[in-house]
Amino acid sequence: MKFVECPRDAWQGMRQFIPTTTKIEFLSALLEAGFTHLDCGSFVSPKAVPQMADTEAVMAGLPETQADLLCIIANEKGLSRALDSGRVTSVGYPLSISDTFQQRNTGRSLEQSWELVQHLHSSKQHLGLVVYLSFAFGNPYNDPWNAELVLESVARLRELGIQDIALADTYGQANAARVHHITKAVIDKFGATGLGVHLHARAEDVMALTRASLDAECTWLEGALGGIGGCPFAGDDLVGNLATEQVLPLLSTNVNLERLRGLTQKALEIRNAYM
Repeated sequence: MKFVECPRDAWQGMRQFIPTTTKIEFLSALLEAGFTHLDCGSFVSPKAVPQMADTEAVMAGLPETQADLLCIIANEKGLSRALDSGRVTSVGYPLSISDTFQQRNTGRSLEQSWELVQHLHSSKQHLGLVVYLSFAFGNPYNDPWNAELVLESVARLRELGIQDIALADTYGQANAARVHHITKAVIDKFGATGLGVHLHARAEDVMALTRASLDAECTWLEGALGGIGGCPFAGDDLVGNLATEQVLPLLSTNVNLERLRGLTQKALEIRNAYM
């Protein structure tokens, strides 16, 4: 079972800048606890996401590890920065089914973004590439959306040679039935290998969405300690990431579960100090 802990997603919307040393210490503690996949930061414009302006310094300060260290990118410059860091092992690119959201999120049309994805795939060198397929479970902008569009998008990515795809519920609006239906449809057609889900949810919905994903035979989930973070555009402060401390006990991973309480407390302390 693959579980990705996402401090970057938890931190990116915080209004006060979290000190670089605090970020390094927290990420290092996650590695010590046995997390093997971390979403650490993003190589995007500091004007767009000021909280991530120190990603190079954060990556440079992490201990040597065999873990997969992922950072989000939005263009070729971001990929170049990731390659230059020497510490990043994977990059993630947010690709939407919605042209409206793609424009808002990356400043590109959907078709321009497909061209960029192809370029990133051919230029990533030794790095892994994860495409986060946002609005995989619905579209609040009333752009065209249905299950067939999701399947077509995954098929197109696979045709480009991209193996790692995470279905994302960007706004946290999908219910358990929708999550199960879409996830199962994708896995039934393409297999579970290289397919994950990145869900946002209100606290009371975390367990139902997690079980829906697992019942659909998903073997890759993502979350954040304390359920912190989520999409800054969701319009609901109670919509965050899946709470890691709730999800991990259901999974088979190498994470030391006895460390979860302390790590969750630290995550909440960071939120309370810098939100």
